[in-house]
Amino acid sequence: MKIVLLKDVPKVGKKWDIKNVSGGHALNLLIPKGLAEVATIKAEKRAEIAKSVMLAERKVQEDLLLKNLKSLEGVSIEFSSKANEKGHLFAGIHKAEIAEALKAQKKIDVLADFITLEKPLKEVGEFEIPIVVQDKTAKIKIVVKAE
Repeated sequence: MKIVLLKDVPKVGKKWDIKNVSGGHALNLLIPKGLAEVATIKAEKRAEIAKSVMLAERKVQEDLLLKNLKSLEGVSIEFSSKANEKGHLFAGIHKAEIAEALKAQKKIDVLADFITLEKPLKEVGEFEIPIVVQDKTAKIKIVVKAE
C-alpha cells in the first residue's frame, strides 16, 4: 500500500516520504496513529510541496548556523534533573531538549539534527557536545546537575 508519512517513523522513513508498506502495517498502525495517510494524487502533491519547503527552510537554517558557528563555541547550558544517589538521571537528556535549552537560555536557534549526540545524557556532570554543520564543528558545554 502506498502511503505518505506525516511524521518520522523509525525503520519506515522520514516525514513527507512516499513509501510502499504492507496493507496491514498501514491500516492497523500508521494511519490510525496519524503517522501516515493514503497516498492519493492530492496527498502526494501536497507532500512534495511540503518537503521542498522543509528542505529550503533547513538550508536557510544551516547557512545561518554556519555563519554563527563561532558564537556557539564554548557556550554553556545547564540542566537540572532528578537523579539517584549515584548520579544517574531518571530521564535522559535528548537532542531536542538540548536545542530547546539553547533557545531558552542563550537565544540561539539550533535544529536538533545538527546536534551530535550518540545516546541521551543519563549522568550528572559536564559534557562537551559537538554541533556539526556541513564539515564545520563547534562544541558546546552541557552541565547536568541533580535536583
